[in-house]
Amino acid sequence: MKKTAFFLTLLVITFLIIYFNINSTNNKKISLNSNVAFENKSFINVVKPLTDDEKIYLKEQDDEKDSSKENNNEEKDNLNIDDWKLVLVNYENALPENFEIKLANIDKTRKFDSRAISYLNDMLKAMRKDGIENVWVQSAYRSIEYQKGLYNDKINSYIKLGKTREEAEELTLKKINKPGTSEHNLGLSVDFNYVDYTFDETKGFKWLQENAENYGFILRYKKEKEDITKIDYEPWHWRFVGVENAKKMNELDMCLEEYIEYRKK
Repeated sequence: MKKTAFFLTLLVITFLIIYFNINSTNNKKISLNSNVAFENKSFINVVKPLTDDEKIYLKEQDDEKDSSKENNNEEKDNLNIDDWKLVLVNYENALPENFEIKLANIDKTRKFDSRAISYLNDMLKAMRKDGIENVWVQSAYRSIEYQKGLYNDKINSYIKLGKTREEAEELTLKKINKPGTSEHNLGLSVDFNYVDYTFDETKGFKWLQENAENYGFILRYKKEKEDITKIDYEPWHWRFVGVENAKKMNELDMCLEEYIEYRKK
């Protein structure tokens, strides 16, 4: 009997221990869930609708970020000036020795860059359509050898007038570039009519001033840009740079040297 009573007592004690452990665990879970629910409820209560001032402030912050992205994209675009239409050839920048060009005929003797000749032809047709018949291409593409001949002939003409070799070369460079540094060697420039300053008094010149940009051409050597181009004013010399570039250059009143620096910024 004593053994039986002992085992019964032990069984009851074990049962009670298990029972209290289970209840304690459940109570903890209930307490934890209650706390979570309370915290969630508190969090929900804390998040309030934005005021009008707060909405405006956040909108301004987003606009600033968008504007910054746009500016960065514009800056990247401006750095990209790898454009055959904007190749700079002048007293400081000669054509590379391996320079190659595909030419197309303007007429039987004169040639132009094949990628741009359609713009030149369209411009000449438009001039004729507007009643201007007395404008023609006097000079376009020149080979390096031909440029050498022009350059040396000009120097010799000044020497015959009594100038020293140094003086003759200095005077020549204001009118004719050294071989390899002339835009005519590039094949993207044309001289209209005779090399005569009175060309800027003709209807053709005025038409070009108003319309040439629509065909991608600019007056390359402006009077007010002589200190930059290092070339005397030439109303007859027009350069193809592409329609978009021509319009932007005229809008900014820039010569090609200035425009390229502008695009780099």
